Amino acid sequence: MERKIVKDIMFLSRRSVPASKADIPTAIDLIDTLSANSSQCVGLAANMIGVRKNIIIVQTQLMPVVMINPRIISHSSESYETEEGCLSLQGKRKTKRWNTVEVEYSDMQMKYHKGTYSGFTAQIIQHEMDHCNGIII
Repeated sequence: MERKIVKDIMFLSRRSVPASKADIPTAIDLIDTLSANSSQCVGLAANMIGVRKNIIIVQTQLMPVVMINPRIISHSSESYETEEGCLSLQGKRKTKRWNTVEVEYSDMQMKYHKGTYSGFTAQIIQHEMDHCNGIII
């Protein structure tokens, strides 16, 4: 089900908590909400739809990828400064991102994955993981 985007800074600035198999309906809502906002959005975190769980969705070149309890386990030493927008905020803001990140996470079947991402996909992952940590760009 498509959900309304949360814009309450106080809610968004609170850390999310670990997700479990019981939170799969939230992941499905993230898929539906990303699809409904695909013209202006490439990723979402669960708190952006009102659920304080560690779940993100990232639009990759091939398809959207849901990451449950994602964790960056390593990153490149190289970083860059960029400007990002967010459905929860107005305008764009400057931020710094690593070029490459290695992430471990569970998929919607709670199967463990580890992947290395670079470029724009890595940037999206970092942005959405910031949301899970209560960090607002």
